[in-house]
Amino acid sequence: MIAMLRGVNLGAHNRMKMDALRDLYGALELRDAQTYIQSGNIVFRTRQRNLVVLAKNIKGAIEKKFGFAPEVILRTSADMRDVIARNPFAGMKDIHPGKLLVDFLASDPSSEARQAVLAIRTDPEILHAEGRQLYIYFPNGAGRSKLSWVALEKILKTPGTARNWNSVIKLLELAERLEAS
Repeated sequence: MIAMLRGVNLGAHNRMKMDALRDLYGALELRDAQTYIQSGNIVFRTRQRNLVVLAKNIKGAIEKKFGFAPEVILRTSADMRDVIARNPFAGMKDIHPGKLLVDFLASDPSSEARQAVLAIRTDPEILHAEGRQLYIYFPNGAGRSKLSWVALEKILKTPGTARNWNSVIKLLELAERLEAS
């Protein structure tokens, strides 16, 4: 299982040490927790199959231990393989993986919401909506973009958390390695 926490360790806000987060997962009986970088990416084993309940339990435990409740976005290894397989930029030349972000959404937005997001003028960014993901390519880098994450979330009516393509690939590698062991 892969968990991505939203807004963790960004600047001075929502700070947590990854070893403390791994310990918290252990206390929740989420086994073999491994973190990737400092932004709240955790790969772990669980018998829990109800992802809504699991996300709620993790969020509540984080709030109790760390004093804030980040969104907890969960994906299975199969989900992540599907995200990679559906990459709309896969066939394009000169796509820099650090400039391709996947916004993982907590729930599946309505088709109307997806259409409204795709109608937003995003030039030079290129945006694709697919299931519970938004794929966004930032040719000039995300830091220079005028694209409003707040506006996207408001239209979609569901929170999300973005990861660059390198992180997406690495999280799947870690999850598959954990599954194979």
